[in-house]
Amino acid sequence: MLFVEYRRETIATLLLKRLTEQKVDLKRQFIDSKPLIGHFVLDNLLPNDLTKEIHEKFPSTKEVIQKKNIRESKYIAYQMNAYDSLLEETIYAFQDKRVVNIIKEICDLDSVLPDENLYAGGLSMMGKENFLNPHLDNSHDADLKNWRVLNLLFYVTPDWKKSSGGSLELWPKGLKAPSIEITSKFNRLVVMSTHKNSWHSVNKVTTEGVRCCVSNYYFSENPIHNSDKFHVTTFRGRSNQKLIDILLRLDNQLRKGVRKLFKIGIRENPHKYKK
Repeated sequence: MLFVEYRRETIATLLLKRLTEQKVDLKRQFIDSKPLIGHFVLDNLLPNDLTKEIHEKFPSTKEVIQKKNIRESKYIAYQMNAYDSLLEETIYAFQDKRVVNIIKEICDLDSVLPDENLYAGGLSMMGKENFLNPHLDNSHDADLKNWRVLNLLFYVTPDWKKSSGGSLELWPKGLKAPSIEITSKFNRLVVMSTHKNSWHSVNKVTTEGVRCCVSNYYFSENPIHNSDKFHVTTFRGRSNQKLIDILLRLDNQLRKGVRKLFKIGIRENPHKYKK
């Protein structure tokens, strides 16, 4: 492949073009799903050659941070200057004002703010047997000033199929009802709202490959729902995980109690890009 040095402005222009082309359909998707968990899915987000190059630049699982516990099993990276520059340029293309504004319009939100510190964003990788249990994202940013309102997930692994697992699951009617399964398909963008009822998860990866995702969050001065309240990241077990569900409920209460005593936690959350 002929190497082209992509800058974030160029990538943002490509994002804007594709989002503009599909704006009417994306807005319909989001409005139709907004009463529960507002979301939209956009395939063929960037030129295939560029998306393949983004995937090729991902670090190996040995070069990133592993998170493995009863809540989740995955790999993350957020100190972007430690990796190929194309990855940082891609992430920050999603924070270009033009891209933020059109997604704000699609999702019919009054104000949306990007996050240059990548609080809980960056790169996500999941190999065989990795998973993410049903959960609600933390309601706020690192400083507890703004509300987390949108989760942007850009999947870049070629030839990824539903049978490979690692699919995003949305639980719009709660954890006892069937979920909506969204395959982590190559060159697919999923944007979903985050609020007190936006339960979501990732089912277990079943293949030897690695599911790679570029992740961003958008914030706002106002929550999605006026009734939303502060909450920590809240995990639950699946319907067949009775004991794990009990343990996760206890874990949630413990972490919630700590945050009541210490508003920003007892230690700084390391999941931020320190430039």
